[in-house]
Amino acid sequence: MKFIGKLLFWLLIAVLLVALAFYFLLQTRWGARQVSGWISTHTDYHIVFDAMDHRFSSPSHILLKNVTFGRDGKPATLVAKTVDIGLSSRQLTDPLHADTITLQDGTLNLMSSTAPFPFEADTLQLSNMAFNSPETGWELSAQRVTGGVSPWVPEAGNVLGKQAQIQMSAGSMTLNGIEANNVLVQGSIDNGVVTLGTIGADIARGSLTGNAKRNADGSWLVDSLRLTDIRYQSDKSLQDFFAPLTTLPSLAIGSLEVTDARLQGPDWAIADLDLSLRDLTLSKGDWSSDGGRLSMNADEFIYGSLHFVDPILNTEFSPQGIAVRQFTSRWEGGMVRTSGNWLRNGKALVLDDAAVAGLEYTLPKNWKQLWADQLPAWLQSVTLSKFTASRNLVIDIDPDFPWQLTSLDGYGDNLQLAKNGSWGIWRGNAALNAAAATFNRVDVRRPSLKLVANDSVVNINELSAFTEKGILEATAAVSQQPQREVAISLNGRGVPVDILQQWGWPVLPITGDGNIQLKAHGNVQASAPLKPTVSGQLHAINMNKQEVTQTMTNGEVSTAQPVVPAPTEAAPAAEPVPAPAQ
Repeated sequence: MKFIGKLLFWLLIAVLLVALAFYFLLQTRWGARQVSGWISTHTDYHIVFDAMDHRFSSPSHILLKNVTFGRDGKPATLVAKTVDIGLSSRQLTDPLHADTITLQDGTLNLMSSTAPFPFEADTLQLSNMAFNSPETGWELSAQRVTGGVSPWVPEAGNVLGKQAQIQMSAGSMTLNGIEANNVLVQGSIDNGVVTLGTIGADIARGSLTGNAKRNADGSWLVDSLRLTDIRYQSDKSLQDFFAPLTTLPSLAIGSLEVTDARLQGPDWAIADLDLSLRDLTLSKGDWSSDGGRLSMNADEFIYGSLHFVDPILNTEFSPQGIAVRQFTSRWEGGMVRTSGNWLRNGKALVLDDAAVAGLEYTLPKNWKQLWADQLPAWLQSVTLSKFTASRNLVIDIDPDFPWQLTSLDGYGDNLQLAKNGSWGIWRGNAALNAAAATFNRVDVRRPSLKLVANDSVVNINELSAFTEKGILEATAAVSQQPQREVAISLNGRGVPVDILQQWGWPVLPITGDGNIQLKAHGNVQASAPLKPTVSGQLHAINMNKQEVTQTMTNGEVSTAQPVVPAPTEAAPAAEPVPAPAQ
């Protein structure tokens, strides 16, 4: 019995010596290579570390130094200077579940191709780590990350697990191309629902704070978000800038506050923006709200050729549409003001009151094309219940027919300016007058116009202007049918008989001042020339009693021989004026 006892004692000593030798060998480079080689050979993972350190002052912790870990044939998932694995009694039943795993001074790449991890922990801690997730739909890159995930139970396609509490900070971060610094995130994950109880960051030289929730279907609920002193410059157009919002299944905004923001893109900019948005949901290119509102003001807003100064907008949202309580702005040296409603039913904009004053506005070169283009689907009708204009200067620099209206005043009632997505004057009445005007280098004074429009025709009941010596008066009718047939009757008294030459009528065989009468009709269509459709007759008589009649048929003119008055004793017969060659 003594022999057996001694044998067992020496066997125990030998086992302890072997274990002790193995313990020390594991903490050498040779031991580290052996262990990492065995794991890489017998599993689907590849691991390399320089040494393993264990200290009796912290007996439950194992430190791995200079660690590289990943799946076979894939980029490394983890590169860290130190990995601290905290053990507990649970290792007896679940050896791959650690109490804590602390990653320090390295990079963690979380990709769907790298999941699942073969181990888990009650707490995953990061200390001064870089964090990348290029394949998760977030396009996230963060540096100097410190924080933790508890518990950490990674699964395939779900790196952080189904249920966890998250608290992290990062010195810098880029999310979907947006850079931020000093980032703080606190929240939780619960079966695909990500709740961000606290979000804070320095972004675009400003700050962001708030809280939000992302549901399992990818929709977002932003309960509160505040942006302050943002200075952001984008390389995207305004439409592309907001395009990511249209890709979300749904975005519900409880409260959004923007203070003193400056945003800029290739053809747009907004300076010193203050905005408050409440209770609005965006979904699949549409929106919904029940009692929401939007208030905003800025120093400047630029979009293409539009340049608003000090714009102010206050609106309220409802299931029926948008109530525009106030819109005012300085624009083109003047002021615009309006209020009204956008109605969801019919996509109609009805402005109760619209006023423009003091403008100095040059029409864009393509204004005729813009007038002919179809409106967007959300705007099919535009109606001005009341319209006023005062002291405006409007200029068209079209080289073929330039014109200018000076000190333009006007008013209108129930003017429908868009119908079925097309601009026009579809209904209502209006009166316009100006102090002076120039039409293709012909100066006139006190031009005025009055019109009444209905579904079938636009009747211009009064059109008049004073020339240098006489007056022009006309009436006209414009059909609302697609052919846009126009009929005009014009009388001129004491005017240069060749005044219509500058406006497109052929040369007359007589000159001087006199009276003219014109009756003509044609089709004014954006897609076809006007001249081949014009037919009519012009009769002119000058102060010398010379008369001529010109007849135009489909744009071609025939001229009757001028009538020369009979000679008198006081005046010899005038030489006949030859007719122009046809």
